[in-house]
Amino acid sequence: MIGMVWAQTPGGTIASDGDLPWDVPEDFAHFRATVRGHAVVMGRATWDSMPPAMRPMPHSRSVVLTRDGTFEAPGGEVVGSLEEALTLLADEPQVWIMGGGQVYAAGMAVADLLVVSEIDVPEPTGDVLTPAPAIDAGWVQDTPEDVAGWRTSSTGTRWRVLHHRRS
Repeated sequence: MIGMVWAQTPGGTIASDGDLPWDVPEDFAHFRATVRGHAVVMGRATWDSMPPAMRPMPHSRSVVLTRDGTFEAPGGEVVGSLEEALTLLADEPQVWIMGGGQVYAAGMAVADLLVVSEIDVPEPTGDVLTPAPAIDAGWVQDTPEDVAGWRTSSTGTRWRVLHHRRS
């Protein structure tokens, strides 16, 4: 199973100037619980943006995609493409793609499941907005009842989780 997990605004923005435009610790906990114990694939910029204590992702095999053949990811594995990552992880029962924008775009062709948190915040303004991948007619919403519905973060921000499966 290849899944992708991300958070976005209602308008589909996943980052503004390289940062998340919200603070929802409960969604971050949901993200960690989703990928915990499974292989994760991310781009170099996502790796670099993570706090050092989260690199590599605790309890997960971390693979970093980069075109820079000299890049090192201590505790992680480095490959040059998503195809290489998926070949490397072929024996893993679950692989989670966790960003960034270019990696998500490439992953849409191979993913089976999308786990998308919608964070109810105004659309950010910034010099560089990273859009979420478009979820087209090839996907059906299949959110489990125990996950469905809006909730409110301790920060006061509303958020919800939606699951989409390839149809």
